[in-house]
Amino acid sequence: MKTFLKNTFVVWGTLVMVVVIFGITASYYLDNKAQNNSLLATVSYSHLPQMINGLPLHLRIPTINVDASVEYVGVGADGTMGTPQGPDTVAWYSLGPRPGETGNAVIDGHYGWKDNTPAVFDNLKKLQTGDKIYVEDENGLVINFVVRETREYDPKADAAYIFSSDDRKSHRNLITCEGPWNRNTASRPSRLVVFADKI
Repeated sequence: MKTFLKNTFVVWGTLVMVVVIFGITASYYLDNKAQNNSLLATVSYSHLPQMINGLPLHLRIPTINVDASVEYVGVGADGTMGTPQGPDTVAWYSLGPRPGETGNAVIDGHYGWKDNTPAVFDNLKKLQTGDKIYVEDENGLVINFVVRETREYDPKADAAYIFSSDDRKSHRNLITCEGPWNRNTASRPSRLVVFADKI
């Protein structure tokens, strides 16, 4: 009987030690796992672009004397980007990034207006590589861009890459019409795009 009790105490003592050791190990493991998960969460989300820029209010391009208020547009019934209501304002594509955020923020404006009224982007074609573009947001923050290149496109050309980018950088693309007015089609023969990068 004594031997049995002795063996029983040894067995229970061993079990208690195992439980204690297991508890300590489990606690250490869970604490470390929680810390690792917290670290992973930080790493996973730290690279995401932050919505730090306000809505754009003004576009300034000193080289061609542009100082225009910004309207907000989406996609029209014909599937194309909307345009500003008048000749002296520009329109930001509000379904895309805000100026200064990662991706392509797109602004368009009119070229040529009825009765020879000056339009905001009449001289857009005069922009050259290195010229500066400034966008002021609702918080008073001014985001600076520099012109990279200018291209002309057929209106029916695929323009998807003008609105999207995967290089994790911030771009500002300006769009307007170009060429003589065609009364039959009620449009102009080409589109002018100025590609600019945040500096």
